[in-house]
Amino acid sequence: MGWVTTGIALGVTVAVLVTLGGTGQGRDTPDNAAVGMPAPNRQPVTDGPVPEVPAPAEPRADWMRKLGPNEKPPQFVMFSFDGAASKPHWDRVLPITEQAKAHVTGLLSGVYMMSDDQGREYTGPGHDAGFSAIGFGGSKQDVELRIGYLNDAIAAGHELGTHYNGHFCQGTEPSVGTWNTEQWNTELDQFFSIIGKAGAQGFKLDPTTVRGGRTPCLEADFKAAIPAMRSHGLVYDTSQVSLGVTWPKIIDGIYEFPLPEVRVPALNKQAVMMDFNLWYALNGAKEEPERAPEFTSVVVDTYRSVYRAAFNGNRAPLTIGNHFNEWAGGAFSAAVEQFMGEVCVQESTVCATYTEVIQWMQLQDPQVLAQLRSFPAARN
Repeated sequence: MGWVTTGIALGVTVAVLVTLGGTGQGRDTPDNAAVGMPAPNRQPVTDGPVPEVPAPAEPRADWMRKLGPNEKPPQFVMFSFDGAASKPHWDRVLPITEQAKAHVTGLLSGVYMMSDDQGREYTGPGHDAGFSAIGFGGSKQDVELRIGYLNDAIAAGHELGTHYNGHFCQGTEPSVGTWNTEQWNTELDQFFSIIGKAGAQGFKLDPTTVRGGRTPCLEADFKAAIPAMRSHGLVYDTSQVSLGVTWPKIIDGIYEFPLPEVRVPALNKQAVMMDFNLWYALNGAKEEPERAPEFTSVVVDTYRSVYRAAFNGNRAPLTIGNHFNEWAGGAFSAAVEQFMGEVCVQESTVCATYTEVIQWMQLQDPQVLAQLRSFPAARN
C-alpha cells in the first residue's frame, strides 16, 4: 500500500485528559474535561510473577500457536476504546471487525451500566455519593439497550475491560492520580458490583473475563494502583506510555501494554498515539468540524507510519487508544475505522484483544519472549 517509515524526532507529549459523557447512548463529550499537559508515565520496569490467563478455546486461530525457529511473530494491532458504551460507534465497528476477522477491546466505564436514578449507589473515592465526572447511563431503557448491544460485542469475540467508574481526572479532586491502594480497591469493588447487578438484568459479561483496563486520563500512582489491580484478578494495564512501540513487560505482576509516543509525520512532532492527544497536537483540541477530513488524513497517515515501523522492526504489539466520540466532526472515529479496515487484512497482521495477545505469549518459549523484549523500540 506504499506505507513508508519516516525519521525520528523528539518533542513534547500530551497525556490524555478527557471526560466522557454518560447520557443517552453513552456518548463521549469533552464538556467537563480537565485539560492539561502532565508528563507521561515512564516508570521503571520491575520483575514480578508472570500473570496468566486461560488458554484459548478450540478451535484456535491459525496464528494462535508457538513460533517456529527464526519465525517472526504476527504484527498484533490492538484497538481499544475508552468508555465503550456508544451504540452508533459499535454499530460501525462491528461490521468492520466481522469482515476483517478482527477483535477489539472496549474499556467500559462502570457508571454507564447504571441508570441516572441509580447514581447514588455509587460513591467515588473521596467524592459525594451520586457524583460521577461523566454522569451515568441515562434512563433504564438506555441501559437495557446498552446491555443488548454490548452482549452482541461479547458474542462476536470482543473483549471488555475496565475504564473504572467516575473518571475523576486532574481537576476533579481527589483525582485518580492521588488515590491510594485502598481507594483503587474501592473503585474496583464498585466496578465489579455494578457489573454483577447488570448481570441480573441480562448483561452477559463474565466478571472473570475482565482482565485489565486503562486508568482515566492515563493518571495513577501505579505503585498504589497495581496492587489493587492484582487483588481484583486483573492481569494487564494499558495506561502508561513508551517512547515508540515496545513489547509488553511485566510490572509488579501486571502486563503493561503501553501507548506509544510517536511522530506525527504531517506535523513533525511527537504525540501519544491516542485520539485526544493527536487532536491536541493538531489544533490544541479545538472543535473545528470543518477540518475533519484534514485531521482524519493526518491521523491515518500517522497510524500507517507507526504500523510500518513496527512491522519492519521489532513486531511489538501496536496499541491504538481511542474513545467513542465525535470530536472535531468525528475525525478521529473516521480515522480509526478507516485504518481498522485497512490494517486488519494485511499479511502477517492480527487485530486482537489484549487477552488474545497474552494467550499467544503464553504459548511461546520464555527465551523467545525475552529476545523480543530486548529489541529496540520501533520508531517511525
